[in-house]
Amino acid sequence: MATEQPTPEPGPESANTPRAAPVPYAPEGTPPGEDGHDPAEAPFLGLLAAGAAAEEYERPVLRARAEGASAGRLAALERAKLRALRVRAELEDRRRREAELSALHATAHDLAGLRDLDAVLRAIVRRARSLLGTEVAYLTLHDRSAGDTYMRVTDGSVSARFQQLRLGMGEGLGGLVAQTARPYVTDDYFHDERFRHTRTIDSGVQDEGLVAILGVPLMLGSGVIGVLFAADRRARVFEHGQIALLAAHAAHAAVAIDTANLLAETRKTLTELEAANEIIRDRSAVIERASDVHDRLTELVLRGGGVQDVAGAVAEVLDGAVEFAEPGAAPAGALDRSRADGHAVRDGADWVAAVGAGGEVLGALVLRGHPALDPVDQRTLERAAMVTSLLLLARRTAGEAEQRVRGELLDDLLNAADRDPRLLRERAARVGADLDAPHVVLAARTDGPGGGDDDAHSHGADRGRLRSAAAHLAATRRGLAAIRDGGAVLLLPLGPDGDPAHAARETAARLGAALHLPVTVGASAPVPAPAARPAAVADAYAEAGRCREALRVLGRAGQGAAAADFGFLGLLLADTRDVHGFVHRTLGAVTEYDARRGTELLRTLGAYFACGMSPARTKEALHVHVNTVAQRLDRVSRLLGPDWQSPARALEIQLALRLHQLSSAVVGDTGA
Repeated sequence: MATEQPTPEPGPESANTPRAAPVPYAPEGTPPGEDGHDPAEAPFLGLLAAGAAAEEYERPVLRARAEGASAGRLAALERAKLRALRVRAELEDRRRREAELSALHATAHDLAGLRDLDAVLRAIVRRARSLLGTEVAYLTLHDRSAGDTYMRVTDGSVSARFQQLRLGMGEGLGGLVAQTARPYVTDDYFHDERFRHTRTIDSGVQDEGLVAILGVPLMLGSGVIGVLFAADRRARVFEHGQIALLAAHAAHAAVAIDTANLLAETRKTLTELEAANEIIRDRSAVIERASDVHDRLTELVLRGGGVQDVAGAVAEVLDGAVEFAEPGAAPAGALDRSRADGHAVRDGADWVAAVGAGGEVLGALVLRGHPALDPVDQRTLERAAMVTSLLLLARRTAGEAEQRVRGELLDDLLNAADRDPRLLRERAARVGADLDAPHVVLAARTDGPGGGDDDAHSHGADRGRLRSAAAHLAATRRGLAAIRDGGAVLLLPLGPDGDPAHAARETAARLGAALHLPVTVGASAPVPAPAARPAAVADAYAEAGRCREALRVLGRAGQGAAAADFGFLGLLLADTRDVHGFVHRTLGAVTEYDARRGTELLRTLGAYFACGMSPARTKEALHVHVNTVAQRLDRVSRLLGPDWQSPARALEIQLALRLHQLSSAVVGDTGA
């Protein structure tokens, strides 16, 4: 094996090396430069920078000697010359290594682009010969069955016997490399006794005329898969750098060989798979249809599809009409048989697959008008029924969890006025609610055929359905819902109109339609920001409850209303006691008409009620003609509506007149 060689002394350059221009030497006595360097080094630095030939480094010394420089000066120049030559040798060595690495990189790039094993092996051997500049290069591969290596590819070889050699482990230089997994080099093969010579191998090497041989192992992991050789037909010393270069090339080559082998195996496998696929393809029409159903159902589940989506997908695959039937709507006999048997069953021209979980029947998938159904399609319908049951259970679980979270948050708003607003906002954000927006509190209760409290409390099923319907409505409106005091309470964002009464009527209609029962709903005044003032939610719930009970007492069960809908009674029901709002709603049209026209309709209205609703006494109190009173009252009818003199309306108008007078008197006293 070659040993590391000492750095060669600089020798004469080739005739093609450019000669640098003469560099003047520093005169004797020149002081050191400002940078601290010896002035004697200056001419040699210039030669290094110019890439001058080695003989050029002698010129500064010869010139100084010719000019009679002192012995000290000549000694300094000699030292500087030797240092410069060592630097030059180092630079040359680095340039050589850079060129070798560049060539090695190009080799790796070329090998990476090859896919055929024979092409890869030929490229490896050809590039090895090129990298080291040898006359011959060759490669042997390990034969696991025979336990030896055999000649696989040669480049530059002329001997047929040599190209057919096989080397046992430890035989010849290649056998030694394969056995030890280490590079070996010989300057003279036939006089090297480090490895075992055999007549067969020596005869082949002699036929080829090889003298100097370098062999490096091809390694994959810790195993040797072959040996790469570079050889000359004359004596030659392979330096350490060349050994390392061939070893690096062998490392790239081993990876390329492994890749090519894997690709060859892959191609073989693909060919076998193609043949298998041809067989499968002849009998896979039904299986592909079942797979298509599986993929579609999986996609539906992953994207959050519903029961109708599953039915639609199965209908498309089975080429029929598929629908989901609730337990009460499915054929009872077929549903029971499917549930007991665990399979889809035929029901006339239809097929029924029960949808259930445990002992609970959730419904059925019914395939209409498809009496002929092969076993795979039957299994497809059964699989769809199973997926449907999973979807229903998942939706139920998710809905119950979200309903519980929304209910707990609303309970905290109603029960704990000292809750941290920041935490309330964070909890609301998790369920998509914005407690900084205006909301309305709604109190709802079912009214059965009896219409009484006992009837509502005696039907737990109705309360459960009310809970589910209220939770669904709250989820769709980004609000909250909970069960409280035998009914439901909802906290919903106000609509664009900002009208609590409209929200109450809409909620009563939607809950009633969902339950198929009358649902009475009372609404509170708007709550501007529930998170900022949690205590306002409890007050609003109390107001909504009073409105709901007022509706039931007034015989308006199944309707929705807010305090503003009850006229003067709303003043008692509402927490805000909005006197000005009541007066404006009741007499606003009259007061605005007086303000615009300068009339005295409001004064006439007050006198009319004060005189017992007698036009004759009214004209005397106002000192006007009776026709004037009649004309003014006719104008009031057009402004307030024809029923303004009915007992209920007359009571509200008189109360509004009295409150208007009181508020005007208070304002007058304050102004005074």
